[in-house]
Amino acid sequence: MTTTFHLVRHAAHDRVGTILCGRMPGVHLGALGKAQAERLADRFANENVAAIHTSPLERAVETSEPIAARLGQSLEVSEDIAEIDFGAWSGTSFEALAQDPRWAAWNNARSNSRPPYGETMLEAQARIVGALEQLRHRYSDRTVILVSHSDVIKAALLYHLGLPVDAYGRFDIEPASISTLAVGDWGSKVLRLNEVVAA
Repeated sequence: MTTTFHLVRHAAHDRVGTILCGRMPGVHLGALGKAQAERLADRFANENVAAIHTSPLERAVETSEPIAARLGQSLEVSEDIAEIDFGAWSGTSFEALAQDPRWAAWNNARSNSRPPYGETMLEAQARIVGALEQLRHRYSDRTVILVSHSDVIKAALLYHLGLPVDAYGRFDIEPASISTLAVGDWGSKVLRLNEVVAA
């Protein structure tokens, strides 16, 4: 019995690459992101999908909505696949973070560092891996779409690849990308990594 998961990173918002948004509210898709979300809906149009789960953050929900509408599915909001809690860093520019030695420590050793007042990557990994385990029993031999965030998706993939979280920089998860994972009692396999739907 195998469950297939499409791990979708939310589409682009206007602060991608400039501000660490984390869990700050009010971050919506820009024009590019809305177009990317529509392309994702096209990509999944002919998929037999049992459920669509989304992070509660606006940018993830807004990415999920066109997919759900195209497939005639409802959305289930899941806190377990929300963005890492970056604590005091949320809303800070990457330029400012570059001056903070704790930011360098976080990026050099995700396995044993923590954002100020936030959660570790290992804690985020436990959240999403736990969610995948629950969903694979609930949707055995079916396909599920999860719309989440780059580092959370990386955490799940690193776990199923048998790699430490410190290896997070070895691959990219682009906005509006799809990474596909098969999980069963036999183990797991990454079927696709960082698929970006062409315009």
